[in-house]
Amino acid sequence: MASYLQIADDEKGHDLDLFCVPRHYENDLDKVIIPHGLIMDRTERLARDIIRDMGEHHIVALCVLKGGYKFFADLLDYIKALNQNSDKSVPLTVDFIRVKSYCNDKSTNSVKVIGGDELSNLSGKNVLIVEDIVETGRTMQTLLSLLSECNPKMVKVVSLLVKRTPRSSGYRPDYIGFEVPDAFLVGYALDYNEYFRDLSHICILNDQAKEKYKV
Repeated sequence: MASYLQIADDEKGHDLDLFCVPRHYENDLDKVIIPHGLIMDRTERLARDIIRDMGEHHIVALCVLKGGYKFFADLLDYIKALNQNSDKSVPLTVDFIRVKSYCNDKSTNSVKVIGGDELSNLSGKNVLIVEDIVETGRTMQTLLSLLSECNPKMVKVVSLLVKRTPRSSGYRPDYIGFEVPDAFLVGYALDYNEYFRDLSHICILNDQAKEKYKV
């Protein structure tokens, strides 16, 4: 079973005024739940674990857009540093796919995959899917089902966050950064209707902001 850092349901988090938070978001957030520095340290350890398990294989790192782009970029930077400074290195190429399953703060229960016709390029390859957050797990299960039709050699999934929720299908990624409470989280490229991607820390969105940015 994947190891992870657990953020408890009663985690008090951190006051916003202890961190650098964009002024335009100060009234939209309840608290900082995962500071940026902690995200980076955990991401570096995930890179080490991936190199350990998938080392000496050519890996295609598949970024799930849009929310995964920051985690993807930072994870690959750490893998690149390990490639340059350790005995075991991983030849790495990248690809991108976009999925959409949310409207406002609710899952639509319908997973839309954009770019799925390009998955055929992954036939016979070792694929590392890089995701920002797994909630119900249905999005990732849909993507894995589509990918299996292309006959990759190996598929591993790394997700920065996994949410504890009664809506979960039970799916768990191979690598997990943090297990988090069932709250709506934004920041570090996680969005609410495209807002908050420019926030460095992962924060809990307040109810007023859900109405403010609702579409």
